[in-house]
Amino acid sequence: MASIATPIVIVGSGLAGYTVAREFRRQDKDTPLVIVSRDGAGFYSKPMLSNALAGNKTAATLVMKPAEKMASELNATIKARTSVLHVDTAAKNVALDNGEVLPYRDLVLALGADPIRLPLEGDATAQVLSVNDLDDYARFAERLDAAKTVAILGAGLIGCEFANDLLARGIKPVLIDLADRPLPRLLPEGASARFRSLLEAAGVRFHFGVVASRVDGFDGGVKVLLSNGHVVEADLVLSAIGLRPRTDIARNAGLAVNRGVVVNRLLSSSSAQVYAVGDCAEVEGHTLPFVMPLMQQARALASTLAGTLTPVVYPAMPVVVKTPACPTVVCPPPLTASGSWTNELSEDGCVSHFSAEDGTLLGFAVMGTATSQKQALAARMAALLA
Repeated sequence: MASIATPIVIVGSGLAGYTVAREFRRQDKDTPLVIVSRDGAGFYSKPMLSNALAGNKTAATLVMKPAEKMASELNATIKARTSVLHVDTAAKNVALDNGEVLPYRDLVLALGADPIRLPLEGDATAQVLSVNDLDDYARFAERLDAAKTVAILGAGLIGCEFANDLLARGIKPVLIDLADRPLPRLLPEGASARFRSLLEAAGVRFHFGVVASRVDGFDGGVKVLLSNGHVVEADLVLSAIGLRPRTDIARNAGLAVNRGVVVNRLLSSSSAQVYAVGDCAEVEGHTLPFVMPLMQQARALASTLAGTLTPVVYPAMPVVVKTPACPTVVCPPPLTASGSWTNELSEDGCVSHFSAEDGTLLGFAVMGTATSQKQALAARMAALLA
């Protein structure tokens, strides 16, 4: 009697985990696949969470395919609402919280990232919400029914996208950030000022150069005390400070961890047959919590798992900021890049270039009508990982 092949185990059912599974199945129809998910394992696109309100989406309607449908299409076993307790890289198995121990041929960590939380004081800190998955979104949307004002901690990408989305529901967003402007890691000062002006014109309020220190209950809502003594009254508080790669499982398994799970161009960790993709992965020093890097990783890893060693390639990968009040596309320069920004402002657009001393284009940001230039500009840039 033929022996049963040891499965490939994927931990995580987000866009990264499911894309690896789908791309692998295109090349290998038969190797057993097991997907372990701590949530319901329905397939949805996480980036859609920050603009779902404008489309009147609920947590249920955001699910494109339920876990059962995904299991059928991928010829996979999906273990929903199941958490990993420990990975034994020597024995090549995964211990689950249901008592099961899964052997693996290859293990793919698609763990995602957790929201960073401020150390807030006050009697309403437990009411501060974050939206990082479908369950979070369901709780957030339910609380919005009677809300008129939402305080958002963080004026980065996610905070600004949620602020613009709340406007579609007639809810006034108030953004609070220690930085002196919105999207400070993505936009140069001139472009950031244009971005702020257009969002303010649409109804967004900003408090910069301050942090929230307390959240206390008040008259059915909350009071948010800022570090400058100002108080923001709101019906709800949403924390969008940023994300931190989930690394505990990898660290406890003895894998190399830095900002994320350290992997090489083959997405291979410090332990043989263990890989990492998506928000939890640090590839050659890069942690990029965006869709395009994730897709590049998933396709490359799927080929490697199917038998063809394929290093990941990062071309220039523009990021679309989902703020209709100010359409924006950014392609930030590498963190170690040396150069300077230039801005070209017009009545209906903005083009910003980050160039090296020799004129080489290393990054860009475009707004308004200038977003039509994104592909042409991306074509001028060198690959991040060639």
